[in-house]
Amino acid sequence: MDRREQILTMHALFINQVVTIGQQPDRQDDFEELLTLAEQSGWTDLTACIRKIFQQGRRDMELLNPLDEEDRVIAEAILQGLQDSSTLPDPNAKPDPALAAPGLASMIHAAGAGNPQALQIIAEMADQMSKAGGPMAHLAAVIRPMINGEREADKLCKGMDSRTEKMVLGILDELKQLDEG
Repeated sequence: MDRREQILTMHALFINQVVTIGQQPDRQDDFEELLTLAEQSGWTDLTACIRKIFQQGRRDMELLNPLDEEDRVIAEAILQGLQDSSTLPDPNAKPDPALAAPGLASMIHAAGAGNPQALQIIAEMADQMSKAGGPMAHLAAVIRPMINGEREADKLCKGMDSRTEKMVLGILDELKQLDEG
């Protein structure tokens, strides 16, 4: 699965909701609530783009210029979904957790550097993972030590299944690059 597919899989539900609810005039309050939640999650550029698509009827590709890679992929999927709903990503597809390592590593790195927003986001993610139990709870348990600078793989991976260990090793590889950069 390439990066674009991973982004689409991770945000498939949001993309489907935007396309579906955005086209229903009687659900504008729901649509606005969806966009407000996205803004509160830090997607201000993306939500501004989505508003232009739905409120101004814009469909030109220049609309995507100010967006980063992730936001651009999401906005393109929304535009394509408006033209042909069969192009929408499957909202029930599961993302490959191994591909989440770079994102988790950047959050852990930023939190470790004292970024309060990153710390809050990663804490919420760890809480959700803990509640999920099993391997996800094992992963959640090592996030705090990694924020605090722990990089010893044997210590962090103790008692994990091979899949979770692979995830932690991927995060550690990414953190090593971030720490050196």
